[in-house]
Amino acid sequence: MAAAARSNDTPGDPLPRADVPLGAIVGTIDAPTRALVRLAAVLAVADEPTMRAALAAAVDVVPPTWVEELILQSYLFAGFPRALNAMREWRRISRRSAPDDDPGAHPARHADEWQDVGERTCAAVYGRFYERLRPNIAALHPALDAWMIVEGYGKVLSRPGLDLVRRELCVVAVCAAARQDRQLHSHLHGALNVGASPQAVADTLDALASLLAPADHARALHLWGHVRATEAAHAAAATGAAPATPPASTVDGRAPAEDGAVAADQPPRG
Repeated sequence: MAAAARSNDTPGDPLPRADVPLGAIVGTIDAPTRALVRLAAVLAVADEPTMRAALAAAVDVVPPTWVEELILQSYLFAGFPRALNAMREWRRISRRSAPDDDPGAHPARHADEWQDVGERTCAAVYGRFYERLRPNIAALHPALDAWMIVEGYGKVLSRPGLDLVRRELCVVAVCAAARQDRQLHSHLHGALNVGASPQAVADTLDALASLLAPADHARALHLWGHVRATEAAHAAAATGAAPATPPASTVDGRAPAEDGAVAADQPPRG
């Protein structure tokens, strides 16, 4: 299990590769990661019996720290009731006690740190879209922009215990399961931005096939195709090659903007 927890190994590599970002997944996802992203989807949308079964199945497959970090971050995407119920069941099933203390229990001590690391983590996820993202969110409501950075990307998604690549793959799974297509579009880009290989993203969507309705899975795959084409066009433009034309998307019956972040977080127009 210790080997599975190394976040940027390829199968059979004795050491993490030095030529990829820390946390990058450079090949297919391993069995613990596949189980983790499936659990992320279940925690977000499934009923309690299904959640209990998924947590019980994870005990012998997924590193327990990953599970606890996934449950903690689930409050951002599924709300406190689901996060509380999931952690309660996890404590019972895993027989693991809560830690005696945690930085997250002392927000007054860490607010400045969370602001700084939150900005850096958000910028890593959104890449070239980050500078457009912030004013778009602030135009929705300035509190949402502040909470996104400090609470979301600082306090939660920058925690140790689970690398950012796997966190983003879990966000992809949650958005797909919850039918949040605009956010899914953004976080498909985000997973690539923080070091997930295209194969790892494809594997994540494949892992969800038996959990999603066929139409929902097909829509997620269609969005993934659009993201791949957009990234290829951007890479071609950077090298001066002729860009490919991204396929039309069916999100809300319209083609999304080239900028996935703007498509997900654009303020309403009058």
